[in-house]
Amino acid sequence: MKSTTTELEIGMPGGDFTLSAAEFDRIRELVREHTGISLSDAKRQLVYGRLSRRLRALHLSGFAEYIALIESGEGDELEEFTNAVTTNLTSFFREPHHFEYLGRELLPKLVAADKGARRLRIWCCAASTGEEPYSISMVLREAHPLLTGWDAKLLATDLDSNVLSTASTGVYTSERFQTMSPARLKNWFKPVGSDGKTYTAVNELRTLITFKQLNLMHDWPMKGPFDAIFCRNVIIYFDKETQRALFERMALLQRPGDHLFLGHSESLYRVCDKYDLIGKTIYRRNHS
Repeated sequence: MKSTTTELEIGMPGGDFTLSAAEFDRIRELVREHTGISLSDAKRQLVYGRLSRRLRALHLSGFAEYIALIESGEGDELEEFTNAVTTNLTSFFREPHHFEYLGRELLPKLVAADKGARRLRIWCCAASTGEEPYSISMVLREAHPLLTGWDAKLLATDLDSNVLSTASTGVYTSERFQTMSPARLKNWFKPVGSDGKTYTAVNELRTLITFKQLNLMHDWPMKGPFDAIFCRNVIIYFDKETQRALFERMALLQRPGDHLFLGHSESLYRVCDKYDLIGKTIYRRNHS
């Protein structure tokens, strides 16, 4: 049903601008077109808060001007727009059972089944500020006795260029390590600066990871195959049609037996039949 909320009702209390129903609907269309993300009515205040900063920075008089700018395809602002509407919540070893499965079960199985190629490829498709790919890298480095002589690489991509810059830098403040054991912190990060509250990832972690900006809605330059894909807490922002298209494409980059990890509230039920559920949000590529 089309919204009947008036323009005045959508204006944010104390805000500099008014976001009309028509403008919000057009912004939602642009968000979906450029990022695949489906925004609900409940995201109106979030959109207002994040994009009003861009209006101020650009000295625009209202959202109509900003929409026209995005519709013109202006490259720099289109990147700022996608960065602004992207949510990036992450932590080291978030949903730890995935990393435990990777280290204790999947890697030993891959090594046992190897026929001499000694090649391992993992894709983290929502790298955010880097905690997830660095967590994967730690698991791989801790499996060194298994992976000696292996060509192991981790591709870490994200739509948001700002968070990806943080990820590639690999520098974090101490509060970001609350979900990591002190032993891992000591082994894989070293303090920088004089305050003792800032740490940087060691080179052993960095050398496994390639960070690249990638919009999942656009062409993918990589060919695969990927032994494992971490696509966690991504598809909750997409509608079912977009989800189906996404996993059809991912399935083409994996062989039967390869693994896919989703977020705790995500599922492939009635989305894609090319994967079988084998554990808590852990899927395996089948032969279909």
